[in-house]
Amino acid sequence: MKLATLKDGSRDGQLVVVSRDLTLAHYATGIAHRLQQVLDDWGFMAPQLQDLYAALNAGRARHAFPFDPAQCMAPLPRAYQWADGSAYLNHVELVRKARNAEVPESFYQDPLMYQGGSDDFIGPTDDVVVPSEAMGIDFEAEIAVITGDVKMGVTPEQALDGIRLVMLANDVSLRNLIPAELAKGFGFFQSKPATAFSPVAVTLDELGEAWAGGRVHLALQSNWNGRKVGLCEAGPEMTFHFGQLIAHVAKTRNVRAGSIVGSGTVSNKGVEKNGRMEWPRGYSCIAEKRCIETIQDGTPSTEFMRYGDTIRIEMKGLDGRSMFGAIDQEIVAPGGRAKAAADEAAKPAPVAVPDDAAEAQASED
Repeated sequence: MKLATLKDGSRDGQLVVVSRDLTLAHYATGIAHRLQQVLDDWGFMAPQLQDLYAALNAGRARHAFPFDPAQCMAPLPRAYQWADGSAYLNHVELVRKARNAEVPESFYQDPLMYQGGSDDFIGPTDDVVVPSEAMGIDFEAEIAVITGDVKMGVTPEQALDGIRLVMLANDVSLRNLIPAELAKGFGFFQSKPATAFSPVAVTLDELGEAWAGGRVHLALQSNWNGRKVGLCEAGPEMTFHFGQLIAHVAKTRNVRAGSIVGSGTVSNKGVEKNGRMEWPRGYSCIAEKRCIETIQDGTPSTEFMRYGDTIRIEMKGLDGRSMFGAIDQEIVAPGGRAKAAADEAAKPAPVAVPDDAAEAQASED
């Protein structure tokens, strides 16, 4: 089934069931008002939602209405936990290669992960508000799962049973803030503003054969300012599958229902063509593109995002239809769009731009 949360003026929104083709929705109020309620009592409530979903798809839901992604909050507007990994080691390898550094062997045995803010997620079409363009604004196209309760010490295979829903994420990063934060030894904080998620979260059965081995075997498309910059295959090159990521989170603690675990930037390897490495699948974040340029040409040439830029992240199923709906956002200054952005752009940049080595380090998430 497919679930979404509509804006209703409250912090947690209103849970709706969405049709498979993303055209219709139906309030789930007779079953649950909020998604967290369902996650807390999945065994009892999920079958009822599944029945409503079947009726909606069959045209038997009497009070269905057109589904509008612009009215959506994040499927889970605030969560008990948001743990984001770096499961695609090609991304890390590129970053390291760009600064002539080796990838430590431990990176292949144990996933990188950070704990982000989970109290204020933003919806799929909400503006991304950033205080200054000089912070190095970047998108990151990712996949994320919402878990049920997972016991401490589970195996990766057991952890897969804890997955309740899958969705897409835009893990916005402020690259020019990262080097100074990492230098302090405690990791990301100000450099990771609010994360956005797709309009819809889906159960594993919706993915069909595309869900295998704890991975989503579909292409993740990123369009920056209307231009396709990435069509990355999410399955084959995911070094650590979602069971491994969840087990990593649960190694020393219980994981409670309503926790979100992310894949990190989806990334594909390059191919050699005429003696030169090329990346035909593109990229899922600008930092990776800049690393590719550094490897190819000795220096990056692509700038980070500016006010007025847009990013669209979407994944289509095996039938060619959008699986989760699209994340479709604009970068804006605090206080508004065009005028505020122009005023902000005219101010002196308050953030020091890191050198190449520091920037490369800032790209490893």
